This record gives sequence, C-alpha cells and structure tokens, in this order.
Amino acid sequence: MFRSIGNAVVRHPVWTIVAWLIAAVAIVATAPSLPSNSDESSFLPKSYESIKAADLQQKAFPSAFTPSAIALYQRTDGNRMTAADKQDIARITTELGKKHIDQVQKVVPGPPSKDGRYGLTLVQMDSKNAGQPKQADAAKVLRDDIKQLAKGTHLEVKLGGSAAQALDQQDSSKRGQALIGIGTFAIILVTLLIIFRAPILAVLPLILIGLVSAIANGLISYATKLFDLQANSSISSILIVVLFGVGTDYFLFLMFRYRERLRAGDEPKQAMINAVDRVGEAIASAAGAVIIAFLALVLSTLGFLKQMGPALAIAVGATLIAGLTLIPAVVSLIGPKVFWPSKSWQREPDNARFAALGRGVRRRPALTAVVSGLVLVVLSLGMLGYKATFDLASGSMPKTKESMVVQDEMQKAYSAGAAAPTDVYLSSTDGKPLDKAAFDAYQKKLAAVDGVADARMTQVAKDGTTADFTVTLKYEASTDKAIEAVGEVRDVAHSSAPEGTEALVGGMSSIYKDINAAVNHDYRTVFPVAAVLIMIILGLLLRSVVAPWYLMASVGLGFGATLGATVWIFQNGQGHSGLMFMLPVIMYLFVVAIGTDYNILMIARLREEAREGREPREAAGLALRHAGPTVAAAGFILAATFATMMLAGNSLLTEMGFAVSFGIVVAAFVMAMFFTPSLTALIGHAAWWPGHGDRAREPALGGGDTTPGSQAVPGQDRDAVASETSGHRE
Repeated sequence: MFRSIGNAVVRHPVWTIVAWLIAAVAIVATAPSLPSNSDESSFLPKSYESIKAADLQQKAFPSAFTPSAIALYQRTDGNRMTAADKQDIARITTELGKKHIDQVQKVVPGPPSKDGRYGLTLVQMDSKNAGQPKQADAAKVLRDDIKQLAKGTHLEVKLGGSAAQALDQQDSSKRGQALIGIGTFAIILVTLLIIFRAPILAVLPLILIGLVSAIANGLISYATKLFDLQANSSISSILIVVLFGVGTDYFLFLMFRYRERLRAGDEPKQAMINAVDRVGEAIASAAGAVIIAFLALVLSTLGFLKQMGPALAIAVGATLIAGLTLIPAVVSLIGPKVFWPSKSWQREPDNARFAALGRGVRRRPALTAVVSGLVLVVLSLGMLGYKATFDLASGSMPKTKESMVVQDEMQKAYSAGAAAPTDVYLSSTDGKPLDKAAFDAYQKKLAAVDGVADARMTQVAKDGTTADFTVTLKYEASTDKAIEAVGEVRDVAHSSAPEGTEALVGGMSSIYKDINAAVNHDYRTVFPVAAVLIMIILGLLLRSVVAPWYLMASVGLGFGATLGATVWIFQNGQGHSGLMFMLPVIMYLFVVAIGTDYNILMIARLREEAREGREPREAAGLALRHAGPTVAAAGFILAATFATMMLAGNSLLTEMGFAVSFGIVVAAFVMAMFFTPSLTALIGHAAWWPGHGDRAREPALGGGDTTPGSQAVPGQDRDAVASETSGHRE
C-alpha cells in the first residue's frame, strides 16, 4: 500500500501539491468560527449535582442576582473609606448602570469590607452566555468605563469576577500563543540546520506544516460544531506544539530514509518512492498509537477533554497524511538539492557515540536495565505527593492580571469564599409550598458545618416550592479545603433536609468537587482503554504477545517518573498548592502515545538487526547505534517544542509544557535508548513469541530494495516498519 502511495505522489507531485492547496483554501474559507468557553460548569454533564443545582436556579430564581463582574475600590493612599469615597462609589455604580452595556443586566453596590478599606460594585450579566467571548467584550467596556468614571476621585478601581477573568485569559492566551509559535519555529529551524546543515530542509517543514495547520484547524472547527463539543483557548496553544512537533518528527523519519536510499545509489525519485515504502508503515503505526490515545479522551466526562481528544486526533491525522503525500511530493520535485549546500549527505557517518552506547548495552544489558529502571522508579516516588487544583481561570493566566489581583485582594478583605458563595437549594418533592418554620433549624445546621463562615436563607421562589440558602465558606472556592468543606455541606444538606424536600448544592466549589469526581472517573476509564488499544497496535505491528506487555510497562514507568518529577518541581520546589486537575490525563496520553512511538522505532530496529542473523544482545547494541541518532533528533525537537509552552506565562501551560517535554526526554533518552533494548536483549527470542519475528530469514534476491533504480547494499534488507530508524545525524 505504501509503495503505491509513494508511486502516486512522486509520479504526480504537482497534482498532489495542487490538491493540498485547493483543500486548504476550501476548508479555511468555509470553516465556522471556534469561540472559546471559559465557564468551568460547561465542562460537566447534566447528571452532576452542581449542574442540576444551576438548572434549578434558572427555573426557580430566573432573576436571581449572580455577579459576573466585580469592581473592587480602594483609596489610593490605602486608608479607610471616607463618606465622600462612599458617595463616589454610589455615583459610579449608578452611572455605570445607565450606560446599558451589552450583556449587562443589573449593576448594584456591594457591601464594604469589615475593615472599611474596600468597597464593591456588583455587575450581573446574562447567565445564558456565561464564559462566552461576548461577556469578555462586555468586561473590557466595563473596565474602561469604570476607570474613566473614577478619574478625579481618591479611588483606585480594579475589575474582577468571571467575565473579567475570561477577558484576561483571552489576552493571556493570545500572548502565550504568539510566544509558543515563535519559540517552536526557532527551535525547529535551528535544530534542523544543525542536523542537516541545509537551509531548504530547515525551512521546508515549517512551511508545509503551516499549511497542514490551517487545514487541521478548519477540520477541528467543523468537528467541534458538528458534534457540539466545548472549546477552550488552551487547546490552540497545544495544537501549535502538536502539529509542528509531531509533524517535524514524521518529516525527520522520511528524510533520514530518503537520504539513506540516495546513499545506497537509488535514482532520486525512486529513492523517495522507496523511502515512503519503507517508512510509511512506521509513520502510520506511530501516528495510529497517538490518534488512538487522543481519541480515548472521547470517553472523558469533561467537555474540555472530550473536545481536546478529537481535535488533537484530527491534527495528528492531517499530519500523517501530509507525511505520506505532501512532503514526499515537494521533496521529490526539489530532489537532492534539498540538502544544499551540504555534501555530507553523500557519505555514511560512523555514529561513534551511539556505537559506544550500543556496545555498553550489548555487554551489560542487565546492569543497563536495572540502572535505567531504578532512575524511573525513584522519580515515580514523587507521584505520592500529587495534589490537584481546579481553578482553571487562575491557572490560565499570570497572577499579575487585574482579575487575579482582585481575587487575591478580595480573599484578604472579605471572607475568602465571599467572591464565589455556595448555594443550597431546598425544594419540595410533592409540589407543595415549603414549611418556612423549618428554615431556621436547617440554616443553623448548615452554618455549623466545619469550614462554613456564614449561612443564611436569602430567597424563596414565587411559588414557595424552592428556597435558596447562601453558604459562605472560609476558603477560596478552588482550594482543597473549600472542596472538602462543600462535600460536608452536601452531606448535611442532604441528610438534614426536612421530610418531603430534597437539597441540591451549587456554586463554584460544588462544580470543582464534581470536576474532581469526573477526573477520577476518567482515570479509571481513559487510562486503561488507551493502554489496551495501544497494546493491540503494538501486538499487530510486532506480531508478538510478549513485547507489548513490557513495552507498556516501561511507558507506564515513564509516566510515573514524569508525574513524580513535575510534583517535586512545582509542588515541592515552587510551592504550588497542586497541579492543574487535567494534567495527569494529558500527560498520560502524550507520554504513553509518544513514548510508545520511540519504543516502536527502537524495538523494530532491534528486530531488523536480529533478522540479519544476530543474537539478541548484539542486535540490541546495533539497534542503538543505528536508531539512536534518529530517536535523539526526533526526541529533542519534540521535547523542545513542548517546552515552549512554558513561555506562555501561566501555570497551566507551564506545568503542561514541562511535564510533556520531560516525559518525551524520558521516553526517548531513557526508555527507548536503554531500558527497552536492554530488556529485549535479556528476554531474548521469547520477546517475539508467538510470531518469531526476530528469526533470521533469507534476504530478497539481490538484497535491499529490488525495485528498479535501487542498488543492493549489505545490511540494507530491512523490515519496512523499522526502516525510518536508520537515519543518522550529519
């Protein structure tokens, strides 16, 4: 199949390129816009209690006041508010309400702080559009207007709340994407220049993957709209890295094999056909493992991850097709001039460093396996200290952003939970009005819960069947203590509900508690499903029942080492209260899928050497010598591109960038180079049971490729799957 694809694109390169350009124009021109949603509640399905509570609030209290934006006032000299200051706040609040800003439904004054140094204006927006870009636009207008109205007073005013957070998150995301894009381009460009010493080869993947990126983004927009998935601005930053990082990996695999076939004496076009034939199955298998891992996220209960899975799968799928069609077509048009001005592509390097490493693995496979395995186990111990944090808004932007400053100052000036109170909705189960005589006792039981600062009955629905008890926690909504406290509030609210009533607990802490439950569900579902599917791919590719087990075990150790190192650096080293809640799921998928890719490349090359009649230990040493440069180059580029996410300036992408890049380094430079080949050497022929894929076989007539234009070269009769690993550094 892959030879047929190679023949088609190399014989008709212009038509292949034209087809890609037409597809790009058509898809980009017609793709729907992809709005970002920053409302955490939209990530959860309707079955969770916090979402049921939000739906009940809409029905029972459609005009209930829930602030989407909060203006926080403080005197410029930091002293207590004077009577004149309070009059200025009242005036600003009134004038702001008269402006009739889009999305703004009500503007009211809020309570002063207990120390008299802070005042508030509370702004309610249309709840139907919570988290949507139009509310971020409204927050921008509010922020400008309120600062204008405060001019000439002794007041300093800052705008916070969910709408302002959405605005700051949007701005931070744009800046982060720009930095990530520039960093990714620079790393790929410089690294490819060092590897090939050819400017055309350094620039070419950036241009081609840029075209693929436009198509992938359009297809993702279609899929998001078609399947009504949630979108989040963080996905765009991850997509940049996935497309250019993985795309460059596939480009490297193809170009290493193309260069090898030219060195073997193939005519240029035939060299590319042979390269696609040899490398096609390897790229397809590697991409298949990544796509399956990403698609496993469809099983997630969180809308954010449910959308991320198909989006990343589409991106990798588009990159795979480009690697087998667009890149071969363009390179076949240019021919060997693509390596200009370097001449070193014409001769085979000796790979002395990797040859030395290979000799070490061959002589002492047990020691290599123990030492590399011990490194992974020690790093994995850090997992024991893992804690999750659920505040996606503050995790998606720097603490210096205005809305984050407001959140921090409100925690000090008011009760930490005042900015996001918890609501307990008590409803009649028989449709009769509630007995108000029971309210006082119910309120006292809620107030007595450990971690609750205050509880009061605030309103009753017009039909008398639902009452709203506002519970203010002592802790900020996203903290572990708040989530633990809201769990106790739920227990008391449910068990103490008067006969004939039921209680639902809503609010941000309740949402975070449900997100925690959803993530735990995903750990039990997504992880094993992705692992089983990847093992099936490994089994089919290697024709072995034994190898997939220890390959997945090694990747599992790599995941543990990555999470452990991330915990030690960010929680213990930098004092973070926890890691972003979805980080282990994302890390697992990237490290497992991409770690499996590098394992596939190394183990397949080892099998290739064994088929030449070499014993397991010798095959392992030679596999490291020949495949090492390719794995090192691909691993370095991919790890470095993911590391650019740390430039975004927010904890979510910083943690994600470090974790995934560290995981790739572990996968490429510990697992694939040492742990996997040494284990395979120790297990010996049994690793390939029942297929016996390592058994020596008679070479094809003439050796090497037997297609017209190819030249037989000793040692070049290679299995198609492993072929890409024979690329070398200049």
